[in-house]
Amino acid sequence: MKPKVIAVAGPTASGKTKLAIELAEKNNGEIISADSRLVYKGFNIACAKPPMEERRGIPHYLIDIVEPEIDYSVADFYDDAKKVLYEIIERGKTPIVAGGTGLYFRVLLETYSLPRVEANPDLRKELDKREKDDLLEELKKLDPVSYEKLKGQNKRRIVRALEVTRVLGQPFSEVSVQKEPEFDVEWVCPVMNSREELYDRINRRVDLMFERGLIDETKTLLKKHGRIKNFVCTIGYKEVLSYLDGEISLDEALEQLKQNTRRYAKRQLTWFRRNPELKITI
Repeated sequence: MKPKVIAVAGPTASGKTKLAIELAEKNNGEIISADSRLVYKGFNIACAKPPMEERRGIPHYLIDIVEPEIDYSVADFYDDAKKVLYEIIERGKTPIVAGGTGLYFRVLLETYSLPRVEANPDLRKELDKREKDDLLEELKKLDPVSYEKLKGQNKRRIVRALEVTRVLGQPFSEVSVQKEPEFDVEWVCPVMNSREELYDRINRRVDLMFERGLIDETKTLLKKHGRIKNFVCTIGYKEVLSYLDGEISLDEALEQLKQNTRRYAKRQLTWFRRNPELKITI
C-alpha cells in the first residue's frame, strides 16, 4: 500500500493554515509547508507566515529554512519535502502537505516528473533581462507544447523552461515525463462560499498586514538584504517598496497589494482546478 498523505491546497487567504492544523490535531499529523515564500527567513507579514502561537504545538516543516539570497528551487523543495515526509511516516504520524504553490504539489504528490537540470546563473541572468513576451516568442519556436502551457504563467517558469530546453538541447515538454504517484493522497480544499467572500478575506488580510507592521518589515529586509530578486518580486514587499520610493501613495500601495493578491488567488484557483480530486467550491 502507498503511504497516506493529506494535501490541503487552495488560494491565499482561504483558510489553509487553520484547516491543516485542525486536521493535524485529528489525525496525529505534522505539517509540511508547500509555499514558495515561507521557506525564506524574515518573510513574515507579507507572506502570512503563521506565528508559533497559531501552530498550536503542531510541528511545521520547510518554513524559515533559507536566507532570501538563496534561489530555492522546485527541485530543492521536492528533495527536502520527500525526506521530511518519510521521516514523519516513520514516526507513525500523518504527513499533511499544506500551501498554495501548485507546482510544489504537482512534483511531490501528483504525476509530474521534475527535469533534473542544474540552474545556470549566467543563462538565467541573460533571460531575466528580457521581456516576458520576448521569452514566450522564443519558447514558441523551440517548444510549442510548453508555450501553450506556460503562456499564462509567470516569467520565472518561462525562464526555467527555456533554461532546460537550451541546456539539454531538447524541448522542455519532452523531458517533463509523467510518473506514477508515490502516495495515497487525500485532497482537501477549504470551503469557500463565493469568489466575493475570498476577495473580502484577502482585502481584510492586507489591511491587517499594514496594521501589524508591513512597512517596518519591508524597511528591515531592505536594509539587511538590499534589492535582491526574491525580495523585490514578492507580493507585499514590491508594493511597499514603490511607496517607500515615492512612486505611489500609501493608499495606492494598499490598493495595489489587494489587487495583486486577488489576481494571484485567481491564478491559484485556475491551477488547482486542473486537479479533479481537489474539490474547489467557487
